[in-house]
Amino acid sequence: MKIGELAAAAGVHVETIRYYQRLGLLRSPTRRQGTVRRYDEQAIDRLRFIKRAQALGFSLDEVKLLLELSVGEHCAETRTLASRKLELVEKKIADLRGLEDALRKLVRACGSGRAGSGCPIIENLSKE
Repeated sequence: MKIGELAAAAGVHVETIRYYQRLGLLRSPTRRQGTVRRYDEQAIDRLRFIKRAQALGFSLDEVKLLLELSVGEHCAETRTLASRKLELVEKKIADLRGLEDALRKLVRACGSGRAGSGCPIIENLSKE
């Protein structure tokens, strides 16, 4: 299939494919003399892998490492990488919960403000 067909099948833009090729995440197929490059089904699978890994929070550098680890038996290294990512996600969730609590308190304070005394949210945000 041509690059446009590959992009449509994988749900990405053509420029995304070219970018991944420049990064070494996706091979550029050889071009037969006088013809366009043709991609196979494996290219779709690889693009889908990249997009799923990104959706899980892996950076493109980490995706590249995962792709390298996918050749051969590297389950322990892959598990370590995924465990680190899980720890990072858990920390982000804890930080977001703290932010959620702080915002809830500000919103509640807004409901208890007196008329003509200013906005409790703005006052709280202005404090050191």
